[in-house]
Amino acid sequence: MARAVVDPKVAALAAARCLNPRPEAVRAELFAVNAFFDPRDLVQVKYEMVRRVREEGVPVAVAAAEFGFSRPTYYQAAAALAARGPAGLVPGRPGPKGGHKLTAEVMDRVQSWCDADAGLRPAALAERIEAEFGVRVHPRSVERALVRRREGRPKSR
Repeated sequence: MARAVVDPKVAALAAARCLNPRPEAVRAELFAVNAFFDPRDLVQVKYEMVRRVREEGVPVAVAAAEFGFSRPTYYQAAAALAARGPAGLVPGRPGPKGGHKLTAEVMDRVQSWCDADAGLRPAALAERIEAEFGVRVHPRSVERALVRRREGRPKSR
């Protein structure tokens, strides 16, 4: 059985989360006639879409359709480009962006319990959190949150 040949550019784009999931939707002539322009490169496609509106005066609806996006996607890309330059067009990591259980309010309370009784174990703290806040957390999550708080560093992703 033959192995599939993996295009190194596709692999690099996928690793950087910049692989356009719908390259076939890009109908802009620029991408059909010039090999430099790659419809698989999501950042390049979005950049060219925004550039086409800003520099060439093409209506947003027309440009969005040519590049395979919706109008809201155009406006999001334009805002991201204005705020952070081309790096703003790189899709963010999926998933939650911050703690949703061990909030600042919960951790302030946990800290007060630890200040009152330094011998409290993470399992006991997790039980207290559930009893007081109705939030179930793993003891190891409590332990990590306390270490981050002590070291004064934000939650890492």
